[in-house]
Amino acid sequence: MTQLLLCDDHPLILEGFSSLLRQRSDFEVVAAVTDGSEALRALREVEPDIALLDLHIPHFDGLTLLRTISREGWRTRVILLSASMSDAQIVEAIAAGVGGILLKESAPQTLLHCLRTVARGERWLPPDLIHPALRRHARGSPPARLAQLTRREMDVVKLVAASHSNREIASTLNLSEGTVKMHLHSIYSKLQVDNRTALAIIYAQDASSHLTSPQC
Repeated sequence: MTQLLLCDDHPLILEGFSSLLRQRSDFEVVAAVTDGSEALRALREVEPDIALLDLHIPHFDGLTLLRTISREGWRTRVILLSASMSDAQIVEAIAAGVGGILLKESAPQTLLHCLRTVARGERWLPPDLIHPALRRHARGSPPARLAQLTRREMDVVKLVAASHSNREIASTLNLSEGTVKMHLHSIYSKLQVDNRTALAIIYAQDASSHLTSPQC
């Protein structure tokens, strides 16, 4: 059974989520709170499997809680829920390792599908929401950030962006896993990132920038 923390500052919405999820045998709502400080307390005490967090909540917003979970290394996966999100918020959430992003206009069945997908260890990032945000964000970002990488480092980046493991990258490029790790250390240092998700975002932004360039 998947343990859930729910956080929304609108009591009617919170009660609606709680009622919907308590009717499902594969979910257990272990906490339903209305602000970020209560959510943080529940996260520390219970460490649920998934936290469904409204992006805009008092005291600690959803992104702040997501960053805290990532920094502390807690196992809880986060789904951010909002009526709308800016491109910068979407990019930041993905870089921080969000498990899912869901708009409040979504149907109840979509919420259930999202929760079950994230519970399986997968990510729920709707392409029609994510891809346009990455493309628009890339237009305002410094160009050619990947140009400083070597050809072999770019090979590694492409495979990371395609969600390949270090072992799979090593096999594909005929390298040892140790060499792949060395390349990744160099790439992280050059691009000033510290995780594979952030690296994949930079690759997606760079690719989108080239695809939307007037010269292409």
